[in-house]
Amino acid sequence: MTKTQKAKKRKLSREDQQEEERLNKWDRLIVYFGIGFALFFVFLFGGLMFALQHANSNTATQESSVTIKPDYPRYLVDFSLVDQSGHTLTRKDLKGKIVVVNFIFTSCSIVCPYVNAQMEKIQTQTTGEPDVRLLSLALDPVDDTAPVLEKYGRSFGQDPTRWSFLTGDESTIHWLVGKSFLSPDTTGAYAYMPGNFAHSQRIVLVAPDGHIVSYFDGLNQDAASAVVDQIHKLKSL
Repeated sequence: MTKTQKAKKRKLSREDQQEEERLNKWDRLIVYFGIGFALFFVFLFGGLMFALQHANSNTATQESSVTIKPDYPRYLVDFSLVDQSGHTLTRKDLKGKIVVVNFIFTSCSIVCPYVNAQMEKIQTQTTGEPDVRLLSLALDPVDDTAPVLEKYGRSFGQDPTRWSFLTGDESTIHWLVGKSFLSPDTTGAYAYMPGNFAHSQRIVLVAPDGHIVSYFDGLNQDAASAVVDQIHKLKSL
């Protein structure tokens, strides 16, 4: 082999080596890119799975929150109010009764009608159970007088022998609600509501001895059936 041929061979070897290095460099870049791409999808998939699980967990919590336990023991205090017919109703009239209570003001156009529809279902589902009484307390008694409540009650199929819409002196009603059922709002979220009570969309179940058994989210579509189930559990004790 001549010197020229040897030099040419060495030149080709260097070029091959450089080409191999270039190829190796691209191979590494492709491998790194592939690994990065794979990791991206792993984290993306993991994030999606976490979000879905979190959403399912929240949904399950919301579904189970139709029944809410009292934050501390509460009892139905003595009271004297006037029903939709102008007759007086007192705590003594409810002695030995299971009582279902909700809170209304007739100018409320969205929440109150929905909650009252749940009360109507409870009335229907407890037909023939005279030991169950329903009370709707007017939070705006200045406007919601007995004649107004009588008309309002009829629109929900009220049976006046079992379901009473109660009004009276504003300070008396607000004292009763605050003492027995609801806490005042401290966040400002309910500032537009008469009486400024938090969670006035709730339905309350009162045992025959007067203690508050449970609250129910009146905006939950299963509220009525949950209340009735709890009523029957009370009766079985």
